[in-house]
Amino acid sequence: MDSADDKRGQTFGETSGEVQIHRRLTLPTPVIVLQERDEDRRKTFFGYAKNISRGGMFIGSTCPHQPGSKFSIEFPLPSPFRQLVNCTCEIVWNRSYQSGNLHEPGMGLRFLDIPEDAAQSIDDWVNSTD
Repeated sequence: MDSADDKRGQTFGETSGEVQIHRRLTLPTPVIVLQERDEDRRKTFFGYAKNISRGGMFIGSTCPHQPGSKFSIEFPLPSPFRQLVNCTCEIVWNRSYQSGNLHEPGMGLRFLDIPEDAAQSIDDWVNSTD
């Protein structure tokens, strides 16, 4: 099933068949997402978030990770929230680059342990774009 999303719509996972139940915001400017490595706690570039909801995000990538992979990530929320979100995520679907495909390659992430205050800030951000 292809991923289909809009500014506030539901998103269908590429390979998982899961339906996202949270309102989703297509970001006007991609958000930089960092990965925190377990070995040394250093942060490295993970990707650019292209859309977000309280339940997860889509990261555009020409080399998406495999479903089931888990990562510790960090990303900022914009003004007026000005919050740095840290949580664990799981890749739930991916889409590889294919010539002629209308959809961007990348991966769908599900937040596993996002703090409730951060999830609420994301909801407020998504809902403020009505």
